[in-house]
Amino acid sequence: MALVGDRQLDASSHAPVTRAIDDLKEAFSGAEVESTWFPTTAVDRSLSEYDGVWLLGSPYESEAGVITAAGVARRNGIPLLGTCGGLQLAVTEFATQVAGMDEEEVLVPLSCSVGSNECLVLATSGSLFERALGAKQTRETYHCSYGLNPLALQILTEHGMSFTGFDPDGVVRVAELPAHPFFLGTLFQPELSVRANPHPIIRAWADAAYERNRTKG
Repeated sequence: MALVGDRQLDASSHAPVTRAIDDLKEAFSGAEVESTWFPTTAVDRSLSEYDGVWLLGSPYESEAGVITAAGVARRNGIPLLGTCGGLQLAVTEFATQVAGMDEEEVLVPLSCSVGSNECLVLATSGSLFERALGAKQTRETYHCSYGLNPLALQILTEHGMSFTGFDPDGVVRVAELPAHPFFLGTLFQPELSVRANPHPIIRAWADAAYERNRTKG
């Protein structure tokens, strides 16, 4: 599995990623779990050989590299998980390459920053998010000040993207592509959760990656 991000083990989000992968190795005790960190400046076609792609949170040396990785996973049907900035840039890739939008139309500052806060997230019934979560709601941790532009949601929906997780005020926190084997982006960072090891969202992504590996040859 490919971890796309500029590795900083002392960063608030990246050290927990390492722990999350270790949790997966224990959960998949009968299978070998291998992961490779991809610096955002080194994303190339070799990413298409991986069984899963996780777009990690910022800071990024190259946002363009993250967007490229999102496109590789989307076009090749590779299970994709995007968290925090990973969600933002996965949606940006889809918006520009599928929906014909400009990058500037996709993201806006959140009216209320959710940096270092926990917020309730409500799952849409029948969605991939709900199935992966195994529940109708969850309380998760954020480190972000930007979210999706409400004015862009209708255009993105018309082109096949679904928004399936919301805070109690109706602000989008989760996006997915129903036509894709597994394409899920969360504004929150499941790797920061201490309530489940591995977090069910991360486990669902890994399950999809395992299934890809099992069936591709």
